[in-house]
Amino acid sequence: MVRSTHRARATGALGCSAFALAAALAPSPSVAQTVAPETSSEREAGADDGEIVVTGSRIERAGFDQPTPTTVIGAVELRQGQRSNLQQVLNDLPAFRPTVSTQVSVGNTSSGSAPVDLRGLGINRTLTLVNGRRFVGQNNLNYVPLGLVSRVEVVTGGASAAYGSDAVAGVVNIILADKIEGITVGGVSGISSRGDGRRYGGDITMGTSFADGRGQLMFSGEYVKDGSVRDRNSRRNLGSAAIVRLDPASTTDLRQVLVRDVNFGNQASAGLITSGIFAGQIFNDDGSLRQYGRGTSLAANPAATPFPGQVIGGRDAVGLYDAIAVTTPLERISTFGRVSYDFGSVKLWADATYGRSRTAYPFLPDIGAPASLTIQATNPFLSPAIRDALRAAGQTSFTLGRFFDNQFRLIYDAKREQKEGAIGIDVDLGGSWKANAHYSHGEIDFAQRVRNARIVSRFNNAVDAVSSGGQAVCAINADAATANDDAACRPLNLFGLNAPSAESLAYIRGTQRNDTTNKLDAASVEVQGDLFSLWARPIVAAVGAEARWEEQISRSGAADLAGAYGALNLYGSPISGGFNVKEAFGEIAAPIFDVEHKVKLDLNGAARYSDYSRSGGIWSWKGGATVGLFDTLMLRGTRSRDIRAPTATELFAVRSINIGPLVDLDSAGRQAANPAYNPAPQQVTTFSGGNADLVPEVSYTTTFGATLSPKFMPGFNLSVDYYDISIGGAITTLSASNLTLACANGSAAACGRITRNAAGTVTEVASNSQNIARFKTKGFDIEASYLMQMSALGVPGTLRVRALATHITDFVFDTGVSRVDSAGDVGSSTGNAIPDWRGTLSFTYQNEWLGLDARARYVGKGKFNHLLVDNPATTTLEGLVNNDVKAFTYLDLGVQLKASEDFTLSFNVNNVFDKDPPISPTGPIYYDAIGTYFTMGVKANF
Repeated sequence: MVRSTHRARATGALGCSAFALAAALAPSPSVAQTVAPETSSEREAGADDGEIVVTGSRIERAGFDQPTPTTVIGAVELRQGQRSNLQQVLNDLPAFRPTVSTQVSVGNTSSGSAPVDLRGLGINRTLTLVNGRRFVGQNNLNYVPLGLVSRVEVVTGGASAAYGSDAVAGVVNIILADKIEGITVGGVSGISSRGDGRRYGGDITMGTSFADGRGQLMFSGEYVKDGSVRDRNSRRNLGSAAIVRLDPASTTDLRQVLVRDVNFGNQASAGLITSGIFAGQIFNDDGSLRQYGRGTSLAANPAATPFPGQVIGGRDAVGLYDAIAVTTPLERISTFGRVSYDFGSVKLWADATYGRSRTAYPFLPDIGAPASLTIQATNPFLSPAIRDALRAAGQTSFTLGRFFDNQFRLIYDAKREQKEGAIGIDVDLGGSWKANAHYSHGEIDFAQRVRNARIVSRFNNAVDAVSSGGQAVCAINADAATANDDAACRPLNLFGLNAPSAESLAYIRGTQRNDTTNKLDAASVEVQGDLFSLWARPIVAAVGAEARWEEQISRSGAADLAGAYGALNLYGSPISGGFNVKEAFGEIAAPIFDVEHKVKLDLNGAARYSDYSRSGGIWSWKGGATVGLFDTLMLRGTRSRDIRAPTATELFAVRSINIGPLVDLDSAGRQAANPAYNPAPQQVTTFSGGNADLVPEVSYTTTFGATLSPKFMPGFNLSVDYYDISIGGAITTLSASNLTLACANGSAAACGRITRNAAGTVTEVASNSQNIARFKTKGFDIEASYLMQMSALGVPGTLRVRALATHITDFVFDTGVSRVDSAGDVGSSTGNAIPDWRGTLSFTYQNEWLGLDARARYVGKGKFNHLLVDNPATTTLEGLVNNDVKAFTYLDLGVQLKASEDFTLSFNVNNVFDKDPPISPTGPIYYDAIGTYFTMGVKANF
């Protein structure tokens, strides 16, 4: 367990004295702290400030150098860029993949969540903790008030033995300030250079001691409202971009090109007629027609395909991403309260948290609606002139291509509400021995609504309009003798952008709904202390036990369960279930050799046994060593076996059944063995969904590196660490046909999911979640920092320089069907894209009244998708012609002005030079989609 005894103000800033202690305790730059101006309260409390011990493990002991690399994010990183939540702070770091963010979540239901993804291995493989314990909002950092965050420790190696499941990629441990005196109130406001993406918010943090300092009461609350950037075409390269043929008519040149403004050529928002005498015309709002402003056709034979699926440009043409926002909005409240009392050898504490987040915005057009509709020439919503012309031409119907945005756009509305309470005890057992225990219970209520959703049966009724008694009515109601009428039906007019009536829209639309509750109960007890002393220092051990009970309960609406919303029926299979795990763990740190100022050797080992209620017992372990030389160089290395248990979704997703044809890709030799074998059976039963038989993934991680703190250059630190992570039995889902291919490629797990009859023909396939994939990634983490007292130059204050970089050499995902190494791919729509280089370089000047920040964020050059290259073995030209993406560097600037002892103003500019992202068919992951963004803040201490 990692614990800070430092007294911090509500800003989470670390005082200068704390920095000196931390630097003395840890020569590696990975544990270097940051410097920020002290408040008067901090200086008054500074006399009895405790030490900060950054361990990356459960051993809390100054003097031991832990072998697991740990990067510390302090006050400077927390304030840089004036980010709206902790997730965005971490996403700026090169070791994290911004898999989920406000500009990636558009068009999907992850909007409103804020998880982090260390190493790009998936958000489920990064364990997040608060003060060393799990929380019910696990890996949703919207629930953590920034005002209380003292620092964040990022363990960048496997840590399951110390912390448990999900720590495959590493651990994000959020350390909150544990002692606050006074009140701090802050406010912030931001806006882009284009006048959109507005953000404002405020926070309050307060604390006081009582009972002569033995008791402490603290509270922090934060409110943020982050506006959406709606207009995608306001940002260059973010419109409806797509990969298209460079020469669609050629049979020998199959090259492709990524271009902007790729639109539909066979549908329009106002309705495009694509057949008959009026082909090529669209409707005005009054029902009249005008010529369609078409774009440049991408059909192989434009003359034979007047209305192609894709065109470039076009006055009236529209693309899918024209109707999708750049960023998603969010309104959230995060609160945290703590009370503690120190009886001397026993300290009791209790935490309570409450958080609520809400996102509501138009997130998708109705892409499930038919793109082409057959309209009868007698449709009463057609003008008399159009009906007469159709009758004269002998045309009884025509086809209409309509893009269902505007009034038909789906509205995603989601509210998450998190509640948690925890109680704990810390006990001094005498000597070096101490113990702690805690219990927590938390719940998240997640209410999702998709408003404006099209009810398929009602839409079909409303589109079929006829005339009755001089009025437009639904055809099902025109004949009083029929029994399938619907008195509520209102006919739908699709001839014009704003032609549909409010009554018809109300009839065809419904609200998809799902309510999910996640519960977490967690208990832990731990004891640690010195076992005995060797010739160097004492051997320290920590042992303990943990237990968790996780449950998910999900409920959907009756219409959702009935599949009323067709292809976009999102909540037809609610997921419910639960599991528990009981664990025992131990860790030991042994000093083997210690010659003061010359040589120092420490060994570290940890083991954990986890007993899962659904999959049984499994071991995880870690071993490592550090060698210190001359108080200047430290070498370190670890080897660990880590695990990730399956989630409730992977375990309990509702089973569905499909019966249909299959192409057997594992057919070699079967026909010869049995002539009755059928390689393409037409009636194969395929089961999909969750899999209650899933077992934990197993990962092996190797790290080794060195840290350098040269005596001839005080204040300078450098570390370089290599990592190699290999995950076996990774959970994924394959199609039925791909399962047969995986079996042919040697996957025993895939073969076990296929049932064959006596002739060898496939009869049944279980294509649900399975432990059949593999991940493998390798790379280097580099960190350098330099802290200089400017007094040497006759200038007050300090200058701090810090550089962080990650170089990825391999990132392989092997499903048993395909093996793809995506290291160096940076395309926004490329699976597992991850740059081979990312880095940040920051300069911070600080004195008593002024702070200046400058930060450069770097994304290395790469391929949009390395698989889109020419194959020299073929005679045709292939590949993506603009596959190369240049390197990007963003500059962020910030200033903090201490106007008085207790009043601070701040101003930040992100993406100072307003750099456009590369052409992005979807939301760019690594690149700034908003452009230049200004933020101003104020903070007052009382």
